[in-house]
Amino acid sequence: MKVTLERAALLRSLGHVHRVVERRTTIPILSNVLLRADAGALLLKATDLDLEVTETVAADVAAKGATTLPAHTLYEIVRKLPDGAQVSLEGTGDSGQLLLKSGRSRFTLQSLPESDYPDISAGEMTHRFVLSARDLKKLIEKTQFAISNEETRYYLNGIYLHAAEVDGHSMLRAVATDGHRLARVETPAPQGAAGMPGVIVPRKAVGEVQKLIEDNDSDVTIELSPQKIRFDFGAVVLTTKLIDGTFPDYARVIPTGNDKRLVVERKDFERAVDRVSTISSERGRAVKLALADGKLVLSVSNPDAGTAIEELEVDYDSGPLDIGFNARYLLDIAGQLDSDTALFKLADPGSPTLIQDRDGASALYVLMPMRV
Repeated sequence: MKVTLERAALLRSLGHVHRVVERRTTIPILSNVLLRADAGALLLKATDLDLEVTETVAADVAAKGATTLPAHTLYEIVRKLPDGAQVSLEGTGDSGQLLLKSGRSRFTLQSLPESDYPDISAGEMTHRFVLSARDLKKLIEKTQFAISNEETRYYLNGIYLHAAEVDGHSMLRAVATDGHRLARVETPAPQGAAGMPGVIVPRKAVGEVQKLIEDNDSDVTIELSPQKIRFDFGAVVLTTKLIDGTFPDYARVIPTGNDKRLVVERKDFERAVDRVSTISSERGRAVKLALADGKLVLSVSNPDAGTAIEELEVDYDSGPLDIGFNARYLLDIAGQLDSDTALFKLADPGSPTLIQDRDGASALYVLMPMRV
């Protein structure tokens, strides 16, 4: 194998694939990135056996071939080479080594054979559809914060992606919850999504897809089966196994009878919550919302630090209500809203509250109250 390419192109591709490689693994080959040179292109591939990323980059291929090299070491070497440099990769026969040359720099790296490298992308995909990068970004960004980190409830450690009928229209819906808050976002279902199985995309894959969207603004081809999902960005393809579990019936926790409506200026509310929560304890982080006619009083009381109170003028004409929430969760949800105002639909101090931009908005959030 002998291949030459621009340092910037190689670094960009390594940046996409090397993140998948776990720094500590008991299987040596999983510390490596696969390099395959063929017909004017270099393919790079990395996997952790659950997630796989491949990228193809244009290169000058003098001799075809393939090998695997330590992913993080290779990335650091290329990162430290000067801008504008050319990088040459050359296999040194059967010695199990590869020579990397760039300007006056020479690195001899230990390689492992391509034949040992695992492939998780095989298998038939049952559904295929195309989604704009903007819509995919919205589905991920507005739900990702609510993914659970609790490993015992592994079926909540990802985003639940499925097709749903809403008023006779087919929608593609993303849902995430950690038991304290729930985020549900939908977009019109693209052709091919109808009848797709409901799948849970793992947290790590969600994070990698989000980073790849930042570097790509074209349409994304999505293929899936009950076991795997693949995101094709063109030059970059990410394939991941799905979480093998049943996502809970989230519709049961979305309240439908909340009749107390609070409309508040979103940024004013956000800043007020942020200010009063300065006093809250790290463990509790509870903020109390006291609602009366046209007025909202936010307060925090911490025996060790003192108290904080702030008053806001709001649109609220129901009976008086005192309810408490986790300040961090309130700020997370407020940060996801797009409009200048936030709509809260409340019931009582012990029932979940519904938060959205407006009635019928594509993004909907449910927040469980706290005792204050």
